[in-house]
Amino acid sequence: MTTAAERFADFATTLGYDDIPSDVVEHAKDHLLDTIGCGLAATAMGVATEGRSTMRELGGIGDAVVIGQSEGMPAANAAFANAMLCHGLDFDDTHSDSVSHVSTVVCPAALATAQSKRATGKDLITAIVVGNEIVTRVGMATPGAFHKRGFHPTAICGIFGATAAVGRLLGSDAETITRAFGIAGSMASGLFAYLADGTPTKPIHPAWAAHGAMIANQLAAFGAIGPRSVFEGKFGVYHSFLGIKDIDLERQLADLGERWETPRIAYKPYPACHFIHGSLGATASLAAGRTFTSDEIDAITVRVPQAGVALVLEPETEKRAPRSEYEGKFSLQYSTAAMLVRGKVGVSDYTDEAIADRTVLDIAAKVNYETKDYPTYPADGFPGGVEIRLANGDVLDAELEYQKGGPDNPMSREEVAAKYRENALLALDTDQLEAIESVVGSIESQSDLVAAFAPLSNASTGASGGA
Repeated sequence: MTTAAERFADFATTLGYDDIPSDVVEHAKDHLLDTIGCGLAATAMGVATEGRSTMRELGGIGDAVVIGQSEGMPAANAAFANAMLCHGLDFDDTHSDSVSHVSTVVCPAALATAQSKRATGKDLITAIVVGNEIVTRVGMATPGAFHKRGFHPTAICGIFGATAAVGRLLGSDAETITRAFGIAGSMASGLFAYLADGTPTKPIHPAWAAHGAMIANQLAAFGAIGPRSVFEGKFGVYHSFLGIKDIDLERQLADLGERWETPRIAYKPYPACHFIHGSLGATASLAAGRTFTSDEIDAITVRVPQAGVALVLEPETEKRAPRSEYEGKFSLQYSTAAMLVRGKVGVSDYTDEAIADRTVLDIAAKVNYETKDYPTYPADGFPGGVEIRLANGDVLDAELEYQKGGPDNPMSREEVAAKYRENALLALDTDQLEAIESVVGSIESQSDLVAAFAPLSNASTGASGGA
Protein backbone atom coordinates (compact mmCIF):
# COMPACT_ATOMS: atom_id res chain seq x y z
CA MET A 1 0.00 0.00 0.00
CA THR A 2 1.30 3.44 -0.96
CA THR A 3 1.78 5.68 2.08
CA ALA A 4 0.88 9.34 2.45
CA ALA A 5 4.57 10.28 2.46
CA GLU A 6 5.05 8.53 -0.87
CA ARG A 7 2.04 10.28 -2.39
CA PHE A 8 3.16 13.68 -1.12
CA ALA A 9 6.63 13.00 -2.52
CA ASP A 10 5.19 12.05 -5.90
CA PHE A 11 3.27 15.34 -5.97
CA ALA A 12 6.40 17.28 -4.98
CA THR A 13 8.45 15.81 -7.81
CA THR A 14 5.90 15.80 -10.62
CA LEU A 15 4.13 19.16 -10.31
CA GLY A 16 5.38 21.53 -12.99
CA TYR A 17 5.21 25.31 -13.03
CA ASP A 18 2.85 25.17 -16.01
CA ASP A 19 0.54 22.86 -14.05
CA ILE A 20 -0.19 25.58 -11.50
CA PRO A 21 -3.18 27.83 -12.28
CA SER A 22 -2.18 31.46 -12.79
CA ASP A 23 -4.22 32.70 -9.83
CA VAL A 24 -2.44 30.22 -7.54
CA VAL A 25 0.91 31.52 -8.79
CA GLU A 26 -0.15 35.11 -8.07
CA HIS A 27 -1.31 34.21 -4.57
CA ALA A 28 2.00 32.45 -3.90
CA LYS A 29 3.89 35.55 -5.02
CA ASP A 30 1.76 37.81 -2.82
CA HIS A 31 2.36 35.58 0.19
CA LEU A 32 6.10 35.64 -0.44
CA LEU A 33 6.03 39.44 -0.54
CA ASP A 34 3.91 39.65 2.60
CA THR A 35 6.23 37.28 4.46
CA ILE A 36 9.31 39.28 3.50
CA GLY A 37 7.62 42.48 4.69
CA CYS A 38 6.92 40.90 8.08
CA GLY A 39 10.57 39.90 8.40
CA LEU A 40 11.75 43.39 7.49
CA ALA A 41 9.50 45.00 10.09
CA ALA A 42 10.72 42.61 12.78
CA THR A 43 14.34 43.39 11.88
CA ALA A 44 13.72 47.13 12.11
CA MET A 45 12.08 46.74 15.52
CA GLY A 46 14.78 44.42 16.87
CA VAL A 47 12.30 41.56 17.30
CA ALA A 48 13.22 37.87 16.89
CA THR A 49 16.75 38.71 15.80
CA GLU A 50 18.29 36.17 18.17
CA GLY A 51 18.04 33.53 15.46
CA ARG A 52 20.17 35.60 13.11
CA SER A 53 22.76 36.20 15.85
CA THR A 54 22.85 32.51 16.76
CA MET A 55 23.28 31.35 13.18
CA ARG A 56 26.03 33.91 12.64
CA GLU A 57 27.79 32.68 15.78
CA LEU A 58 27.72 29.14 14.41
CA GLY A 59 29.78 30.41 11.49
CA GLY A 60 29.88 29.79 7.79
CA ILE A 61 29.49 31.93 4.70
CA GLY A 62 27.02 31.02 2.00
CA ASP A 63 24.95 32.34 -0.85
CA ALA A 64 21.62 32.58 0.97
CA VAL A 65 20.59 36.17 1.75
CA VAL A 66 19.74 37.00 5.36
CA ILE A 67 17.48 39.92 6.24
CA GLY A 68 19.55 42.61 7.96
CA GLN A 69 22.98 41.00 7.51
CA SER A 70 25.52 41.98 4.88
CA GLU A 71 27.06 38.52 4.52
CA GLY A 72 25.16 35.52 3.24
CA MET A 73 24.85 32.30 5.23
CA PRO A 74 24.70 28.60 4.47
CA ALA A 75 21.17 27.84 3.36
CA ALA A 76 19.97 25.98 6.47
CA ASN A 77 21.21 28.75 8.77
CA ALA A 78 19.70 31.49 6.61
CA ALA A 79 16.37 29.66 6.62
CA PHE A 80 16.39 29.56 10.43
CA ALA A 81 17.32 33.25 10.78
CA ASN A 82 14.78 34.49 8.24
CA ALA A 83 11.92 32.25 9.39
CA MET A 84 12.30 33.46 12.97
CA LEU A 85 12.23 37.07 11.81
CA CYS A 86 9.23 36.54 9.54
CA HIS A 87 7.20 35.14 12.45
CA GLY A 88 8.55 37.53 15.05
CA LEU A 89 5.66 40.03 14.95
CA ASP A 90 2.96 37.39 14.44
CA PHE A 91 1.93 39.44 11.41
CA ASP A 92 2.36 36.63 8.86
CA ASP A 93 -0.32 34.62 7.11
CA THR A 94 -2.42 31.74 8.46
CA HIS A 95 -4.45 28.98 6.84
CA SER A 96 -7.63 28.73 8.92
CA ASP A 97 -8.64 25.12 8.34
CA SER A 98 -5.21 23.80 9.31
CA VAL A 99 -4.74 26.63 11.86
CA SER A 100 -1.19 26.89 10.60
CA HIS A 101 1.08 29.75 9.63
CA VAL A 102 2.28 28.53 6.26
CA SER A 103 4.57 30.98 4.49
CA THR A 104 6.85 31.70 7.45
CA VAL A 105 8.15 28.12 7.24
CA VAL A 106 7.93 27.37 3.53
CA CYS A 107 9.18 30.65 2.04
CA PRO A 108 12.43 31.05 4.03
CA ALA A 109 13.36 27.40 3.49
CA ALA A 110 12.55 27.52 -0.22
CA LEU A 111 14.23 30.87 -0.87
CA ALA A 112 17.46 29.89 0.90
CA THR A 113 17.61 26.59 -0.98
CA ALA A 114 16.82 28.22 -4.31
CA GLN A 115 19.60 30.75 -3.80
CA SER A 116 22.17 28.15 -2.76
CA LYS A 117 21.31 25.93 -5.74
CA ARG A 118 21.07 28.79 -8.24
CA ALA A 119 17.47 27.86 -9.03
CA THR A 120 15.21 30.12 -11.08
CA GLY A 121 12.22 32.13 -9.96
CA LYS A 122 9.90 29.59 -11.58
CA ASP A 123 11.60 26.83 -9.60
CA LEU A 124 11.14 28.84 -6.40
CA ILE A 125 7.45 29.57 -6.87
CA THR A 126 6.72 25.94 -7.84
CA ALA A 127 8.45 24.74 -4.68
CA ILE A 128 6.53 27.24 -2.54
CA VAL A 129 3.21 26.03 -3.95
CA VAL A 130 4.23 22.41 -3.34
CA GLY A 131 5.08 23.27 0.26
CA ASN A 132 1.90 25.27 0.85
CA GLU A 133 -0.34 22.50 -0.42
CA ILE A 134 1.28 19.90 1.84
CA VAL A 135 1.39 22.03 5.02
CA THR A 136 -2.30 22.82 4.73
CA ARG A 137 -3.36 19.24 4.04
CA VAL A 138 -1.39 17.79 6.93
CA GLY A 139 -3.23 20.19 9.23
CA MET A 140 -6.63 19.90 7.54
CA ALA A 141 -6.77 16.19 8.30
CA THR A 142 -7.46 17.09 11.95
CA PRO A 143 -8.55 20.77 12.10
CA GLY A 144 -7.61 22.40 15.41
CA ALA A 145 -6.54 19.13 17.02
CA PHE A 146 -2.88 20.07 17.44
CA HIS A 147 -3.91 23.29 19.20
CA LYS A 148 -6.11 21.40 21.63
CA ARG A 149 -3.16 19.27 22.72
CA GLY A 150 -0.89 22.29 23.14
CA PHE A 151 1.16 21.71 20.00
CA HIS A 152 1.93 24.33 17.36
CA PRO A 153 0.79 23.12 13.92
CA THR A 154 2.84 25.82 12.19
CA ALA A 155 5.97 23.86 13.05
CA ILE A 156 4.57 20.33 13.12
CA CYS A 157 2.74 20.61 9.80
CA GLY A 158 5.15 23.16 8.42
CA ILE A 159 8.24 20.98 8.50
CA PHE A 160 6.62 18.58 6.04
CA GLY A 161 5.72 21.30 3.54
CA ALA A 162 9.18 22.78 3.82
CA THR A 163 10.73 19.34 3.39
CA ALA A 164 8.83 18.90 0.14
CA ALA A 165 9.73 22.38 -1.11
CA VAL A 166 13.42 21.93 -0.32
CA GLY A 167 13.54 18.43 -1.80
CA ARG A 168 11.95 19.74 -4.98
CA LEU A 169 14.59 22.48 -5.29
CA LEU A 170 17.41 20.05 -4.58
CA GLY A 171 16.23 17.90 -7.48
CA SER A 172 15.63 14.91 -5.22
CA ASP A 173 13.63 11.98 -6.52
CA ALA A 174 10.41 10.82 -4.86
CA GLU A 175 12.18 8.05 -2.96
CA THR A 176 14.63 10.49 -1.36
CA ILE A 177 11.88 12.94 -0.40
CA THR A 178 9.86 10.09 1.09
CA ARG A 179 12.83 9.22 3.30
CA ALA A 180 13.21 12.90 4.17
CA PHE A 181 9.57 13.05 5.30
CA GLY A 182 10.20 10.11 7.61
CA ILE A 183 13.24 11.85 9.09
CA ALA A 184 11.41 15.17 9.42
CA GLY A 185 8.76 13.50 11.54
CA SER A 186 11.30 13.04 14.31
CA MET A 187 12.14 16.75 14.14
CA ALA A 188 8.54 17.99 14.24
CA SER A 189 7.99 20.02 17.41
CA GLY A 190 6.53 23.16 18.93
CA LEU A 191 4.81 23.71 22.28
CA PHE A 192 2.33 26.39 23.32
CA ALA A 193 3.99 26.48 26.74
CA TYR A 194 5.01 30.10 26.05
CA LEU A 195 1.42 31.14 26.74
CA ALA A 196 1.98 30.58 30.47
CA ASP A 197 4.24 33.60 30.81
CA GLY A 198 4.15 35.44 27.49
CA THR A 199 7.68 34.55 26.46
CA PRO A 200 8.43 34.97 22.72
CA THR A 201 9.36 31.34 22.05
CA LYS A 202 6.85 30.91 19.25
CA PRO A 203 8.97 32.50 16.46
CA ILE A 204 11.58 29.80 17.05
CA HIS A 205 9.06 27.14 15.97
CA PRO A 206 8.96 27.96 12.23
CA ALA A 207 12.70 28.63 12.29
CA TRP A 208 13.41 25.16 13.64
CA ALA A 209 10.97 23.64 11.14
CA ALA A 210 12.57 25.43 8.16
CA HIS A 211 16.04 24.44 9.34
CA GLY A 212 14.98 20.87 10.13
CA ALA A 213 13.44 20.43 6.70
CA MET A 214 16.78 21.25 5.11
CA ILE A 215 18.72 18.91 7.39
CA ALA A 216 16.21 16.10 6.77
CA ASN A 217 16.72 16.46 3.03
CA GLN A 218 20.49 16.44 3.34
CA LEU A 219 20.41 13.35 5.53
CA ALA A 220 18.13 11.58 3.07
CA ALA A 221 20.39 12.57 0.18
CA PHE A 222 23.30 10.87 1.96
CA GLY A 223 21.24 7.71 2.42
CA ALA A 224 19.60 8.19 5.82
CA ILE A 225 16.21 6.51 6.07
CA GLY A 226 13.00 7.56 7.81
CA PRO A 227 9.73 5.63 8.18
CA ARG A 228 7.44 5.73 5.15
CA SER A 229 4.43 5.55 7.46
CA VAL A 230 5.44 8.72 9.32
CA PHE A 231 1.92 10.14 8.86
CA GLU A 232 -0.51 7.25 9.28
CA GLY A 233 1.55 4.59 11.03
CA LYS A 234 1.68 3.52 14.66
CA PHE A 235 3.60 6.23 16.53
CA GLY A 236 3.39 8.42 13.43
CA VAL A 237 2.53 12.11 13.57
CA TYR A 238 -1.19 11.77 14.26
CA HIS A 239 -0.89 8.83 16.64
CA SER A 240 1.96 10.32 18.68
CA PHE A 241 0.87 13.94 18.85
CA LEU A 242 -2.90 13.47 18.92
CA GLY A 243 -3.56 9.89 20.01
CA ILE A 244 -5.36 9.14 16.72
CA LYS A 245 -4.62 5.55 15.77
CA ASP A 246 -6.52 5.41 12.48
CA ILE A 247 -6.16 8.61 10.49
CA ASP A 248 -7.96 8.91 7.15
CA LEU A 249 -5.83 11.07 4.84
CA GLU A 250 -7.49 10.07 1.59
CA ARG A 251 -9.60 13.24 1.37
CA GLN A 252 -6.44 15.35 1.60
CA LEU A 253 -4.46 13.22 -0.83
CA ALA A 254 -6.97 12.38 -3.54
CA ASP A 255 -7.12 15.80 -5.18
CA LEU A 256 -3.53 17.01 -4.90
CA GLY A 257 -2.94 19.22 -7.91
CA GLU A 258 -6.67 19.76 -8.43
CA ARG A 259 -7.88 21.52 -5.27
CA TRP A 260 -5.62 24.43 -4.35
CA GLU A 261 -5.30 25.67 -0.77
CA THR A 262 -2.69 28.36 -1.49
CA PRO A 263 -5.38 30.96 -2.40
CA ARG A 264 -7.13 30.18 0.91
CA ILE A 265 -4.20 31.20 3.08
CA ALA A 266 -5.30 34.33 4.95
CA TYR A 267 -3.34 37.56 5.28
CA LYS A 268 -3.25 39.46 8.56
CA PRO A 269 -4.25 43.13 8.79
CA TYR A 270 -3.26 43.14 12.48
CA PRO A 271 0.03 41.90 14.01
CA ALA A 272 -1.64 39.60 16.53
CA CYS A 273 -2.90 36.04 16.88
CA HIS A 274 -5.45 35.23 14.18
CA PHE A 275 -8.04 34.19 16.79
CA ILE A 276 -8.17 37.89 17.72
CA HIS A 277 -8.94 39.13 14.21
CA GLY A 278 -12.66 38.41 13.90
CA SER A 279 -13.62 40.14 17.13
CA LEU A 280 -11.08 42.92 16.63
CA GLY A 281 -12.36 43.55 13.12
CA ALA A 282 -15.88 43.80 14.51
CA THR A 283 -14.63 46.35 17.05
CA ALA A 284 -12.94 48.34 14.28
CA SER A 285 -16.19 48.44 12.31
CA LEU A 286 -18.04 49.87 15.30
CA ALA A 287 -15.39 52.43 16.17
CA ALA A 288 -15.01 53.53 12.54
CA GLY A 289 -12.15 55.83 13.44
CA ARG A 290 -13.72 57.11 16.65
CA THR A 291 -11.66 56.85 19.84
CA PHE A 292 -12.90 56.29 23.38
CA THR A 293 -11.89 57.01 26.95
CA SER A 294 -12.46 54.62 29.82
CA ASP A 295 -15.18 56.87 31.27
CA GLU A 296 -17.24 56.43 28.09
CA ILE A 297 -17.37 52.63 28.38
CA ASP A 298 -19.21 50.56 30.99
CA ALA A 299 -18.45 47.06 29.75
CA ILE A 300 -17.26 45.10 26.72
CA THR A 301 -18.03 41.50 25.80
CA VAL A 302 -16.00 39.89 23.05
CA ARG A 303 -17.10 36.70 21.30
CA VAL A 304 -14.83 34.02 19.84
CA PRO A 305 -14.91 30.30 19.00
CA GLN A 306 -14.15 28.11 22.00
CA ALA A 307 -10.82 27.08 20.49
CA GLY A 308 -9.51 30.62 20.81
CA VAL A 309 -10.11 31.05 24.54
CA ALA A 310 -6.95 29.40 25.83
CA LEU A 311 -4.84 31.30 23.35
CA VAL A 312 -6.15 34.87 23.53
CA LEU A 313 -8.44 35.26 26.57
CA GLU A 314 -7.14 33.22 29.50
CA PRO A 315 -5.83 33.56 32.13
CA GLU A 316 -7.89 36.72 32.29
CA THR A 317 -5.77 38.59 34.84
CA GLU A 318 -2.63 38.36 32.71
CA LYS A 319 -4.44 38.98 29.43
CA ARG A 320 -5.95 42.21 30.75
CA ALA A 321 -2.48 43.54 31.60
CA PRO A 322 0.05 41.85 29.30
CA ARG A 323 3.45 41.20 30.85
CA SER A 324 5.34 41.33 27.57
CA GLU A 325 5.03 42.58 24.02
CA TYR A 326 4.42 39.04 22.85
CA GLU A 327 1.72 38.38 25.42
CA GLY A 328 -0.03 41.51 24.14
CA LYS A 329 -0.31 39.89 20.72
CA PHE A 330 -2.21 37.04 22.36
CA SER A 331 -4.53 39.23 24.41
CA LEU A 332 -7.91 40.04 22.94
CA GLN A 333 -8.65 42.19 25.99
CA TYR A 334 -5.63 44.40 25.36
CA SER A 335 -6.04 44.45 21.56
CA THR A 336 -9.71 45.46 21.83
CA ALA A 337 -8.86 48.26 24.23
CA ALA A 338 -6.01 49.46 22.02
CA MET A 339 -8.35 49.65 19.03
CA LEU A 340 -10.88 51.72 21.01
CA VAL A 341 -8.32 54.09 22.50
CA ARG A 342 -6.07 54.57 19.46
CA GLY A 343 -8.43 53.83 16.59
CA LYS A 344 -5.98 51.34 15.10
CA VAL A 345 -3.83 48.32 15.93
CA GLY A 346 -0.41 48.11 14.28
CA VAL A 347 3.13 47.02 15.04
CA SER A 348 3.73 50.05 17.28
CA ASP A 349 0.80 49.06 19.51
CA TYR A 350 2.61 46.02 20.93
CA THR A 351 5.79 47.63 22.22
CA ASP A 352 6.73 47.67 25.91
CA GLU A 353 5.66 51.30 26.12
CA ALA A 354 2.33 50.70 24.36
CA ILE A 355 1.25 47.76 26.50
CA ALA A 356 1.86 49.81 29.66
CA ASP A 357 -0.53 52.60 28.57
CA ARG A 358 -2.84 53.07 31.54
CA THR A 359 -5.67 54.44 29.37
CA VAL A 360 -5.69 51.21 27.37
CA LEU A 361 -5.34 48.98 30.41
CA ASP A 362 -8.30 50.64 32.14
CA ILE A 363 -10.52 49.64 29.22
CA ALA A 364 -8.92 46.19 28.93
CA ALA A 365 -10.02 45.56 32.53
CA LYS A 366 -13.64 45.97 31.38
CA VAL A 367 -13.42 43.28 28.70
CA ASN A 368 -15.21 39.97 29.33
CA TYR A 369 -15.83 37.18 26.87
CA GLU A 370 -18.34 34.65 25.58
CA THR A 371 -17.83 31.70 23.28
CA LYS A 372 -19.96 31.08 20.24
CA ASP A 373 -20.26 28.28 17.71
CA TYR A 374 -19.60 29.93 14.37
CA PRO A 375 -20.47 27.94 11.25
CA THR A 376 -17.54 29.60 9.49
CA TYR A 377 -14.92 28.24 11.91
CA PRO A 378 -12.53 26.56 11.27
CA ALA A 379 -13.01 25.83 7.58
CA ASP A 380 -13.57 29.38 6.42
CA GLY A 381 -11.85 31.72 8.84
CA PHE A 382 -11.46 33.19 12.31
CA PRO A 383 -14.84 34.80 13.16
CA GLY A 384 -15.74 36.86 16.20
CA GLY A 385 -17.96 39.57 17.60
CA VAL A 386 -18.17 42.30 20.23
CA GLU A 387 -20.73 44.14 22.34
CA ILE A 388 -19.77 47.53 23.77
CA ARG A 389 -21.98 49.05 26.46
CA LEU A 390 -21.43 52.78 26.71
CA ALA A 391 -21.89 54.91 29.81
CA ASN A 392 -24.64 56.90 28.07
CA GLY A 393 -26.74 53.72 27.71
CA ASP A 394 -25.98 53.03 24.05
CA VAL A 395 -25.05 49.48 23.04
CA LEU A 396 -22.80 48.86 20.05
CA ASP A 397 -22.79 45.33 18.67
CA ALA A 398 -21.13 43.77 15.64
CA GLU A 399 -20.28 40.33 14.28
CA LEU A 400 -17.67 39.36 11.73
CA GLU A 401 -18.25 35.90 10.29
CA TYR A 402 -15.12 36.12 8.14
CA GLN A 403 -12.08 38.03 9.38
CA LYS A 404 -10.52 40.61 7.06
CA GLY A 405 -7.77 39.08 4.95
CA GLY A 406 -9.32 35.62 4.64
CA PRO A 407 -10.56 34.13 1.37
CA ASP A 408 -14.18 35.13 2.05
CA ASN A 409 -13.32 38.69 3.15
CA PRO A 410 -10.11 39.24 1.22
CA MET A 411 -7.53 41.95 1.28
CA SER A 412 -7.02 43.21 -2.26
CA ARG A 413 -3.65 42.79 -3.94
CA GLU A 414 -3.09 46.50 -3.46
CA GLU A 415 -3.89 46.20 0.26
CA VAL A 416 -1.39 43.35 0.56
CA ALA A 417 1.20 45.43 -1.27
CA ALA A 418 0.45 48.43 0.92
CA LYS A 419 0.98 46.31 4.03
CA TYR A 420 4.32 45.15 2.62
CA ARG A 421 5.40 48.72 1.88
CA GLU A 422 4.46 49.96 5.33
CA ASN A 423 6.43 47.12 6.93
CA ALA A 424 9.38 47.32 4.55
CA LEU A 425 9.73 51.09 4.92
CA LEU A 426 10.72 50.53 8.54
CA ALA A 427 13.88 48.78 7.35
CA LEU A 428 14.60 49.75 3.73
CA ASP A 429 14.69 52.94 1.74
CA THR A 430 12.09 53.47 -0.97
CA ASP A 431 14.29 52.30 -3.83
CA GLN A 432 15.20 49.09 -2.05
CA LEU A 433 11.66 48.18 -1.02
CA GLU A 434 10.43 48.88 -4.54
CA ALA A 435 13.20 46.68 -5.94
CA ILE A 436 12.11 43.75 -3.81
CA GLU A 437 8.45 44.30 -4.71
CA SER A 438 9.38 44.34 -8.39
CA VAL A 439 11.45 41.16 -8.07
CA VAL A 440 8.63 39.24 -6.38
CA GLY A 441 6.09 40.55 -8.86
CA SER A 442 8.19 39.25 -11.74
CA ILE A 443 9.63 36.22 -9.97
CA GLU A 444 8.88 33.90 -12.88
CA SER A 445 11.42 35.81 -14.99
CA GLN A 446 14.19 35.93 -12.37
CA SER A 447 17.30 33.83 -12.92
CA ASP A 448 19.69 35.16 -10.25
CA LEU A 449 17.84 35.01 -6.94
CA VAL A 450 20.91 35.94 -4.89
CA ALA A 451 21.28 39.27 -6.66
CA ALA A 452 17.53 39.80 -6.88
CA PHE A 453 17.04 39.63 -3.11
CA ALA A 454 20.34 41.29 -2.16
CA PRO A 455 18.59 44.50 -0.93
CA LEU A 456 17.25 42.48 2.03
CA SER A 457 20.77 42.35 3.44
CA ASN A 458 20.72 46.15 3.74
CA ALA A 459 17.75 46.23 6.11
CA SER A 460 18.33 48.48 9.09
CA THR A 461 18.29 46.58 12.38
CA GLY A 462 16.78 47.42 15.74
CA ALA A 463 18.75 47.38 18.94
CA SER A 464 17.04 44.69 21.00
CA GLY A 465 17.50 40.96 20.66
CA GLY A 466 20.92 41.10 19.00
CA ALA A 467 21.80 42.51 15.61
